[in-house]
Amino acid sequence: MPMNEGPPPLLPVAEALARILQGLAPSQAESCALQDVVGRVLATDIAARLSLPPAAVSAMDGYAVRAADCTATAALLTRVGESAAGKPWDGIVTAGEAVRIFTGAVVPDGADTILLQEDVSATAETDGATITVNEVPREGQFIRPAGLDVTAGDAILAAGTMMSARLIALAISAGHTEVSVWRRPHVGILSTGDELVAPGGTPGPGQIISSNATYLLSFAAACGAVPVDLGIARDRPGEMLACVRAATVPLDLVVTSGGASVGTHDHIVDDLSASGTELGFWKIAMRPGKPLIHGRIDDIPLLGLPGNPVSSAVCANVFLRPAVARLSGGNHAPQMVSAKLSLDLKANDRRQDYLRATLAYDEEGLPVVTPARKQDSSMISVYAGANALLVRPPYDAPRQAGDMVMAMPLDPLL
Repeated sequence: MPMNEGPPPLLPVAEALARILQGLAPSQAESCALQDVVGRVLATDIAARLSLPPAAVSAMDGYAVRAADCTATAALLTRVGESAAGKPWDGIVTAGEAVRIFTGAVVPDGADTILLQEDVSATAETDGATITVNEVPREGQFIRPAGLDVTAGDAILAAGTMMSARLIALAISAGHTEVSVWRRPHVGILSTGDELVAPGGTPGPGQIISSNATYLLSFAAACGAVPVDLGIARDRPGEMLACVRAATVPLDLVVTSGGASVGTHDHIVDDLSASGTELGFWKIAMRPGKPLIHGRIDDIPLLGLPGNPVSSAVCANVFLRPAVARLSGGNHAPQMVSAKLSLDLKANDRRQDYLRATLAYDEEGLPVVTPARKQDSSMISVYAGANALLVRPPYDAPRQAGDMVMAMPLDPLL
């Protein structure tokens, strides 16, 4: 490299994400009972099998009448029947007649208006009673027409929709018991490093508990994947490949943590190159998370996260969550909030910065973001106490308290 040239440009975060998502797609669909699909993504459009409501029903308690018979106060009607939810009256309302009706009950033929029970005087709660009109009703009032909510045959949910409890209620009400959803992707989680000890073990000299794996397994599950624990790969050439190839289920994505730097004990890049598998990119313009790796192992996409706990966690939010969403049939666009900065910040360098921060609201209800004073990528306690990431673009100018900046709220489960 000529002496007057600087280091090669780092890959921007947006381009890195685009490359990671390129080619990712759900593998297959499966039919599941609606009560089991919370968080799953529809593989097909859903049309209503039933109309809601299936017939015209009353929105209030009162009397089903003909508006033409109620054009003046003191008009007299005769009660001829009762319609309750699940027990419709099967007659026809004719001149001078009224049918006692309750909320949700089918409006009988011949009636075109619901007269509120508080707008009448009734001599009794039995058929044959005389009903006196005290308030003149508006024709059609308090009647929910058939198909007001949903009409049979109408599309109600589109493919790609993530199913929530309220959407499940809609599909159930419209006559469905099962839907086709994309299979949950299997995401293999592999930690690397001689310094790691499995949770529950006792660290020896220079060793630490392998927290990244547990975090990433939980993270993947919360995002809708089926996490697969691939264990710990020790710092030996080929160890990472052996662990991945020993997986007992087909994997849709491999996520590693550690081994992504340039030290003599970091082997992921060399393993990818030596095995003839694909190295997509290595190192991006991001802090924390510069030594991010993207490639493929035996045609399985690989996302190599840094070993520092905070770097790994931040990269999981920025890259792993969208990847799992894409493999699940959906899309994830992070929520971004414009917030007032609570303290001064120095100018940023060439890397996009993700500062661990607290997002709160002032007395006027406006969002205020406060970055943590310590931003070391090894400090998991700072990340655990954050509820947002303050996102600064490359070469962002110095910021003063009161400036508006962009923050990405962290999901409480992630």
